[in-house]
Amino acid sequence: MAKNSGRVPAGVMKRAKRIKLFLMDVDGTLTDGSVCLISKMASGDLSELKIFDAHDGAGLTLAHIMGIKTGVITGRNSAATAQRAKEMKMDFVFQGRAKKLEAYEECQRLSDAGDAETAYLGDDLPDLPLLQRAGLAVATSNAVEEVKRAAHFVTRAGGGHGAARELVELILRAQGRWGEAVPKALA
Repeated sequence: MAKNSGRVPAGVMKRAKRIKLFLMDVDGTLTDGSVCLISKMASGDLSELKIFDAHDGAGLTLAHIMGIKTGVITGRNSAATAQRAKEMKMDFVFQGRAKKLEAYEECQRLSDAGDAETAYLGDDLPDLPLLQRAGLAVATSNAVEEVKRAAHFVTRAGGGHGAARELVELILRAQGRWGEAVPKALA
């Protein structure tokens, strides 16, 4: 694992240069890990509230524009996750997957990407099998220690606070395409 001190190690940049597919968890990576359940008094129904980071959204949209396939693999089912993925034009949305490896392999098959061409961003123990396979295994700064140890790189940003955006930029810089990407990100 490479601690992120602001400078990205050459080995991490070499791995990032090959990435065609960027997959990630949701709770703890695209959100800060909080789960807010809201009870509707009259019906007793529950709704779930998720808060997503605008910088992550901009980064994932830019990844799409630049031809990097993206997707989420999560153990929870959430309408908010499905909506956010749609807004970011994500290629893959796998929800309700306690065991994520099968979905990871399906994303690879559909995008014609091998392990060396796949980045995975995670934060907790269910992410370990995917991090062990990914060519670029990345942990959020607030990930559990086992995930940080399994990662090639740890983001400076925490989950739900720009970690996905940080990884998109790292990948595009490693591929020498950041300069090309910046004008495409402007509104």
